[in-house]
Amino acid sequence: MITLWHFLAVGAALFGLGLVGFLTRRNFITMFLCAEMMLQGAVINFLAFGMHHGHIGGQVFALAIITVAACEAGLALALFLTMYRRGKSLDTGDWQAIREAGVAATFDSEALPVPKPEAEDPHLSPAGARPPMTAEEAARV
Repeated sequence: MITLWHFLAVGAALFGLGLVGFLTRRNFITMFLCAEMMLQGAVINFLAFGMHHGHIGGQVFALAIITVAACEAGLALALFLTMYRRGKSLDTGDWQAIREAGVAATFDSEALPVPKPEAEDPHLSPAGARPPMTAEEAARV
């Protein structure tokens, strides 16, 4: 039998994972996904308490939270597109210029490693065609 405590544990785990992810990541997309995870943890808790007490208030709050999460996702998409077009980056450390006037910039103590570009992007063969054989495969045949 699934009890109230099972639902609360799942909701608390989702909220906790979302909080840790939001506080430790620097990419805007990952941060907003973690905020969505925190909202879903709260929704599970509201639904569990509503079911436990036999009251519809938990479902009403859940619908309100889901509505807010949908609006947040739309605004986040617009923000991502605008910020990437302006700065070609979604790293939060690169956006110190949008802070309030008179507030000092915050910098990380250590710089992030710059990813090395791949020598060549992999190419897939068209559907239905066999990819060319490598030297090792040709030697085995």
